[in-house]
Amino acid sequence: MGELTHFDAAGRARMVDVGAKEDTQREAVARGSVTMSQETLALVERGGMAKGDVLGVARVAGIMAAKKTGELIPMCHPLMLTAVNVDFQLDRDRSCVHIEARVGTTGKTGVEMEALTAVSVAALTIYDMCKAAEKGMTIGEVRLVKKSGGKSGTWEREGERPW
Repeated sequence: MGELTHFDAAGRARMVDVGAKEDTQREAVARGSVTMSQETLALVERGGMAKGDVLGVARVAGIMAAKKTGELIPMCHPLMLTAVNVDFQLDRDRSCVHIEARVGTTGKTGVEMEALTAVSVAALTIYDMCKAAEKGMTIGEVRLVKKSGGKSGTWEREGERPW
């Protein structure tokens, strides 16, 4: 377990100084899901929601959110992202939409928060666009599944199933 870096010696919040760190290629992958009824999932799949293309809008919202992470999360550095991809998988067996965000940059700090933010906002957008059909949807399992680059190298979540 690492130390908490967003506090100074007096316990005050701070943004970590990354100025002396080397620029490296960095990538993070996060996932989450929105569980809903089979009927709502079918509406998403066939494009039957009144608000329009649920997954198309959620993809754009996730990408926009990744780009705004430094403005939303107080101690995050604003980053120049080189790639943001948000993808979905419809899972009829579990009656949910799986969400995956893959974010990249070349820089001094990682993009884990940007990937997590992209998944979270994509999930919220799915909820928003589907809430007229169903209010009991559940957003869950938002997690980092992989990060690479930087001093700590590559980390992967154990037991994560590939898509």
